Amino acid sequence: MASPLRAGLLALAILFARSNAEAQEAKIVRIATTGYVSGGKLQVGGAGAAGRVAREGWLAAQLKEKGYTLEWMAVAGDTGPVINEAFASRRIQFASYGDLPSLILNAAGIQTRMIVPLGRGTDVYLLVPNNSTARSVTDLKGKRISLHRSRPWEMSFYKLIADHGLGRRDFRIMNMDPHAGVAALAGGSVDGHFSNNGLTYAARKVGKVIWSSQDDFNKKMRAELWASQPFLAARPDIAQLVATAFVRAQYYNSQDSHREEVIQEGSRNGTPVAIVRQTYANPLIVWKDSWTPLFDGLVWQQYRQSAAFAFDRKIISRKVPAESLLEPRFLQAALKDLKLNGYWKPWSGDTPPAP
Repeated sequence: MASPLRAGLLALAILFARSNAEAQEAKIVRIATTGYVSGGKLQVGGAGAAGRVAREGWLAAQLKEKGYTLEWMAVAGDTGPVINEAFASRRIQFASYGDLPSLILNAAGIQTRMIVPLGRGTDVYLLVPNNSTARSVTDLKGKRISLHRSRPWEMSFYKLIADHGLGRRDFRIMNMDPHAGVAALAGGSVDGHFSNNGLTYAARKVGKVIWSSQDDFNKKMRAELWASQPFLAARPDIAQLVATAFVRAQYYNSQDSHREEVIQEGSRNGTPVAIVRQTYANPLIVWKDSWTPLFDGLVWQQYRQSAAFAFDRKIISRKVPAESLLEPRFLQAALKDLKLNGYWKPWSGDTPPAP
C-alpha cells in the first residue's frame, strides 16, 4: 500500500500535469466563413449571421470571460476546400459554409456537425448568353454548361435536371470556377452557366437568367454553422456560446426594423444595393422567417436528399446519413436561453409557412 506522502506526491504530480496540459491548450476559438476584399484586406462576410456576430462583439466578450480569444478566418474564392482543409488540420473549430463541402468532408472521415441552420438558403441561377433562344434547362440538352464541381450549387443543378428527367450525361459539363465560367458565357465558349450571383451577372449584361431557385426552396444553396465533432465533445459549453451568438445574429437580422441595415451590410462586398434588395425580395416567405435557424422539415428533407444525391452522383464515396450530421441540441438551448421559442415558424418541407 502506498504511503500517505507518496500518495500525496502522486496526486500533486497528476494535478501539475493536468494544469500544465491545460496551460498549453490553445485558448483560441476560430470560426471560418466566406469573406470579401475591402481596402486590400479580407473581411468577414457582410449581411449574414457571421458578419453580425463579428460586428456585435457579444461572442468575443463571452469567450474572453472563459479565457478564450475569438479569431475569424475569412475565406474568399473557393471556400469549401479551404475550410475543409482547415477542419482536417484542426486549425478551426467552427465554420459557416455550404452543405456539399460539409458532406464531402464527413464522407472523408473528418467529423463535423451542423449546429445552427442559417436561414432558408441562397438562390442559384441558370444563365444563358444574351442572344440565346433557350428558355429552360431542357433547351440546353447536349450543350456546354459551366458548373464548378464540388461547390454547394452543384447539387442544385443535379436536382434541377433530375426534375426534367435529365442526367449529367445529357450535358457537356465544363468544370469552371464562377469567374471563369461567366467569362466563358460572355465570350460564347459555353451555352449556359450555373452558379450563384446570377442577378449581378445579369445586371452587368453578361447573360440572362432563365431559371432561379427563388420559388423552389429545395434547390437553394445552403450554408450553416458547422462545428468540429471532437470540439463539441470536449467543450460543449464553448460550442453553446458560439451557437447562441449565431442565433442572436439571426434574430437581429430577422427584425423588420433592421431590414434596411441588413441590405446595406450586404453591399459591403461591392454588390450594388439594388441587387442585394432584389436578392432578398421573395414573395413566398416573410422577412422574419427567411432568417430562421430551426431544424424543421425543410432542413431535414434537404440534407437527406442532398446526401443521397451526392452519393448517387459519386461526389462522395460513401453514404453519410443526415441523422449523423445534424445536431439540434445547441440550437434548442439557445432558443430557450434567448426566449425565442415560437418566434420562428417551422416548415413541414412540403409547403412554406404562411406569410
